[in-house]
Amino acid sequence: MNALPPGETLFVTFRLAGSLRHAIGRQLHADLQTDMELSRAGGLTDEQQQLARQRAQKRFFAQFDAELDRAEVGPTYLEKEKLAEIVAGELLMLEEQGFWALAFVVLPNHVHAVLHLPAGSGLSIYKSLKLLHQRTATQCRRHLRHQLPPEADFWQIGSYEYPVQDADELTRILAYVQHHAQRLRLPPRFHDWPYVYEMVKW
Repeated sequence: MNALPPGETLFVTFRLAGSLRHAIGRQLHADLQTDMELSRAGGLTDEQQQLARQRAQKRFFAQFDAELDRAEVGPTYLEKEKLAEIVAGELLMLEEQGFWALAFVVLPNHVHAVLHLPAGSGLSIYKSLKLLHQRTATQCRRHLRHQLPPEADFWQIGSYEYPVQDADELTRILAYVQHHAQRLRLPPRFHDWPYVYEMVKW
């Protein structure tokens, strides 16, 4: 299969506040900006520029995700099963709005999700994610009680979104999401619901 269903398919990553050192985050974004500027260099065709931008995004994501996987700084609240259930449940609730939640994995300090917004739905994936952040943060705070100061953010503001290019790339991304916990050698509970989900048929 070489074509995706009509609409928009995004590989989304969002993380807990404080889960990445500021200096590393700034450097990663600076490197991405440099690569993006190079992709616009003279002499490149439109197709070559697009491929260069995709390579830059993939390099950024690989480094960004590796830093999150190391979990050297910040909280790891999502290793609590009750909090994982809250996040997983809200991701599945997106389907009631018209999204397809193709897959997701809840990791100790971040979440990967593959979401498809069918053509003609009129919804905003970015607004929906913002609302999801707000709902999950409110619910998770109740369970954390005194572990998280009232003035502290639960989620890092914003998220990383990568537009999936074709069905072959989607297959690779779904495999990446499904096997992430195994690669990190996380405890067995991270390999099952509520930490991991994949749509049986789409």
